[in-house]
Amino acid sequence: MLHSPPVKAVILDAQGLRRAWRRIAHEVIERQADLAHLSLLGIVTRGVPLAERLAATLFELEGVRPPVLPLDVRAYRDDLPRAAAAPLPVLPATAVDGRPVLLVDDVLFNGRTVRAAIDAVIAAGRPTQIQLAVLVDRGHRELPIRPDYIGKNVPTSRQEWVEVHLRERDGEDAVRILERPER
Repeated sequence: MLHSPPVKAVILDAQGLRRAWRRIAHEVIERQADLAHLSLLGIVTRGVPLAERLAATLFELEGVRPPVLPLDVRAYRDDLPRAAAAPLPVLPATAVDGRPVLLVDDVLFNGRTVRAAIDAVIAAGRPTQIQLAVLVDRGHRELPIRPDYIGKNVPTSRQEWVEVHLRERDGEDAVRILERPER
């Protein structure tokens, strides 16, 4: 019988998640001169609904809704077997060429997913800028990657796991730290 790992802490409830993401929207507005030219690329899986939420909040605050595109980076990962990798994603050059791009993801851990996302963007075209927004930065970077926008910094141990639940996929908004079972 499989047991789910015990919840060590709830670090963001629905209200906390909404506040953190709304704060990021305000920061994006401050740093992006032309929101209409910005492309939001949601890293599959939970980055996509977060990018949609960000676009909706930007529209609510500024009346401009940047386009949101899903970005599947599995084919660009260097830590997955090539046989398991998906086909190269088709990202329209018009979403990238000559535009600022904002990558959106739920959790930043070792940086390999973001590195793969940058490779996917560069393969599609030449953006004027690539920025990164994450809901949770948990540390443990293996690559020199740092987010531009962070919902919450949560230092974790390697025995801990950050579990993000989003209403669009999971029926609730919550971020929890789970304790990995000993092996």
